[in-house]
Amino acid sequence: MGNAIDDAKLVHLDQQLCFKLYAASRLVIRAYKPLLDSMGVTYPQYLVLMVLWQSESAVTVGHLGDKLMLDSGTLTPLIKRMEALGLVARQRGLEDERQVWVQLTDAGKALQPMAINWVKQVATATTEVDLVALRKQLDSLLEKIG
Repeated sequence: MGNAIDDAKLVHLDQQLCFKLYAASRLVIRAYKPLLDSMGVTYPQYLVLMVLWQSESAVTVGHLGDKLMLDSGTLTPLIKRMEALGLVARQRGLEDERQVWVQLTDAGKALQPMAINWVKQVATATTEVDLVALRKQLDSLLEKIG
């Protein structure tokens, strides 16, 4: 059992993984801001676009939620705003009206090359080896705590 001084170090800011992840996330999102601004989307909307760019056809809101680790209460207004921007189209399921299917419009598809070019430029700022190792560690962390 540790003493009070050692225990107090457990809550030092520089010892907190949650703070390091939060700070890194904010900095990465800030680095993406020029791309997001040029595309006219927010970071969460960009995440939805990435999932849809990977899909060959429409996906359900549930699928998006699973991939993005977001609930439908968060996704629904996000997707509605994207629909208003003309980036996606929503449709109720034919067999189950509770399901909502989302697919890219031509405008949503047209943003992908812009994103690819931008990400290629940003990727030169760090080595591929660093990114691969970090992704593996974060995947492992997400699997363990998710």
